[in-house]
Amino acid sequence: MRKLMVAVICLLPPLLMSQEKSQACSTGADTVIAARVTREIPLDARHPAPEWESATPVSFCQDWQGKNADPARQTQVRVLWTPKTLFLRFECRYRELFVFDDSDPNGRRDHLWDRDVAEAFLQPDPSRPPYYREFEISPNGMWIDLDIFPGGLSDLKSGLERSVWLDKERGTWAAELAIPTKALAPKFDPAAVWRANFYRVEGPTEPRFYSAWQATNTPQPNFHVPAVFGKLRFAGK
Repeated sequence: MRKLMVAVICLLPPLLMSQEKSQACSTGADTVIAARVTREIPLDARHPAPEWESATPVSFCQDWQGKNADPARQTQVRVLWTPKTLFLRFECRYRELFVFDDSDPNGRRDHLWDRDVAEAFLQPDPSRPPYYREFEISPNGMWIDLDIFPGGLSDLKSGLERSVWLDKERGTWAAELAIPTKALAPKFDPAAVWRANFYRVEGPTEPRFYSAWQATNTPQPNFHVPAVFGKLRFAGK
């Protein structure tokens, strides 16, 4: 195990959500479009590559039932792709921080969902609903990737890369992930329509704030509801 340091920066990157938009905290869309890029972009959550501007974001701040909107906990997600890599960028407002202070040497942390995280559930083959991939990133850069299947889960070992930027003064954090497409689908087909959902968890004690792009509508917080996943389409094939 090792200690991880959190970088605190006080400059706002150009993509981070403006205060003026804080009330319009949900796009209401059920489809996220991944924009194609012509290069493997460098990850820099503090100084995002210009290609991120080409991706139309989706945003949410409601809880997992689609209720109790909280603009101070808004999450915005953008997606880019190349044939080799799927890129995700989360931009997150927060009220408080609750993170682990130890991880594996490479930053992986089991049970990361017990602290603050942003999550992406990706399902490349919607004909197999119980099978999907789970990716989580914390405000201090810890991560976990999982292969979800009926009755269990296992480490995906996707080879993902990440960058995280935290601004305590403004109450925001951002994370970028680069996930090899070979870890998502044996043969990546940009003409296919994937299923996906995005989530946030925040807070040290229950009731924590569990938010979802597509509401799961379960009685208790539960993100593992593939039947409600939205669509992920690839533009610029």
